[in-house]
Amino acid sequence: MNASVILSTYNAVEWLEKVLWGYSAQTYTDFEIVIADDGSRDETRQRIEELKALIAIPIVHVWHPDDGFQKTKILNKAILAARSDYLIFTDGDCVPRKDFVATHIQYREPGYFLSGGYFKLPMDISQAITKEDILQQNCFDLEWLKARGFKSNIKSLKLTAKGFGAKLLNALTPTKATWNGANASGWKADLLASNGFNEEMQYGGEDRELGERLMNMGLSSKQIRYSAICVHLDHARGYVSEEAWRKNDAIRAYTKANKLTKTPDGIKSV
Repeated sequence: MNASVILSTYNAVEWLEKVLWGYSAQTYTDFEIVIADDGSRDETRQRIEELKALIAIPIVHVWHPDDGFQKTKILNKAILAARSDYLIFTDGDCVPRKDFVATHIQYREPGYFLSGGYFKLPMDISQAITKEDILQQNCFDLEWLKARGFKSNIKSLKLTAKGFGAKLLNALTPTKATWNGANASGWKADLLASNGFNEEMQYGGEDRELGERLMNMGLSSKQIRYSAICVHLDHARGYVSEEAWRKNDAIRAYTKANKLTKTPDGIKSV
């Protein structure tokens, strides 16, 4: 297969199911889904097994026991489990538009990684979105969202920009093309060369740190935030910690100051 979509999840079955329906509707289908499960309860495993029979895209479930926020560790295990040479990273709360995988495939290029973003939805609309809304792409229609109370803003251009307009916005946006965990992609060989994610890091910039090492390796980044579209379903963030942020900031500062290309606390082959 031509790509592996690696998506992270933790005890969010309803959101994960909506995301998987999004991948079932992709225009490009030569890919697999690798679910990086950071210790969810058995309910998640059971629902994934049920969905495997309903969704044509191959699904691999990579799990480890719950030990707090250990997303970097499970992502590294998912990288090793992925069977293709190109990896697309996202989260189990980001529903992809039908051209999401096709866009990553279109823009991929040796020597680069791709940097996308997401369009955040409020909780009431996140809950209201149904399987049919995803399959019919209603949740990517700004007028449909506005009819359900969404307040349009400048970020709505992510949903409405098409073709040349999207490319122009990609070029003009002041947002840097960093590695963003909800929407990024790169070559498996590059990720292995960097030793993957730094497993010492918890929530807060752990994705950016990987991208910074990739750039220290000589890679460049492409901005596709207006082309590769996913909508982000709302949720609480009980795992956010000021202590973790300070630790992660120190690690990123060390990576930058020493121009590290490889983390000593990364992928560990079994």
